[in-house]
Amino acid sequence: MKGNNRLDEMQEQKLLRIEHFGVWFAFWGLFAAIIIQLIIGGAGVLREIAGECIVFMLLAFYLLVACIKNGIWDRKLVPSLKTHLLISLAGGTATGIINVAASYHNYGKLYGAIAAGVFTMAFTFLLTLLALSFAAVIYRKRAAALERRGDENDLDKR
Repeated sequence: MKGNNRLDEMQEQKLLRIEHFGVWFAFWGLFAAIIIQLIIGGAGVLREIAGECIVFMLLAFYLLVACIKNGIWDRKLVPSLKTHLLISLAGGTATGIINVAASYHNYGKLYGAIAAGVFTMAFTFLLTLLALSFAAVIYRKRAAALERRGDENDLDKR
């Protein structure tokens, strides 16, 4: 039910900050829970963590779409090839390490676990690089459209 906002500006800012930290706490908490369950779980663990994975991916997709829709990339990072390469390398490396740990825990074969980890690392690196590059293209188009719209509104106000 929509009603009048009873919060003053300071309370509104505090509430937004609380919600901000709550969303990121939930996001990284789900991520950690998924990773831990993947490492210690057995062969059928994906079926058991499907719910967490769905919520995590929906939250990630919502954040991505909402940020791009509003012309926001990041507070500190710029959408550049260097940034995409570094993030992809970090994601690929983390995924590879997690895969090595999970494979070794489940099967006890070190060389097989390393091979699976290297394959997973390379695949994740490439997919992440492609996804970031694609998102950056969409972001740049959206940011340019918002900038043009802002310029048009500025001209209308004169």
